[in-house]
Amino acid sequence: MKPKEIVYDAAFEKKFEKYKKQLTESERKRFKKQLEIFKEDIFDKRLNTHKLKGNLSDYYAFSISYSDRIVFKILDDGSIYLIEIGSHDICY
Repeated sequence: MKPKEIVYDAAFEKKFEKYKKQLTESERKRFKKQLEIFKEDIFDKRLNTHKLKGNLSDYYAFSISYSDRIVFKILDDGSIYLIEIGSHDICY
């Protein structure tokens, strides 16, 4: 599924910028590649996109590295709303 649009708020953008600054050059390349794949197909197998459970059952996550992910929600109009970025401990 190709997203109609990808949206996020100022809080996500701040976390996103802080996250990117911590990456090495090779991690940045992998991160950029994962985002490019996500923009084409949010359920591409290389992303390991999965529905979350419990309190986060309305949300999905995809892997950006072995230990990190982005949490998002699919909106009714087909847009993607990015919620959180970081380790698997986020949002809990």
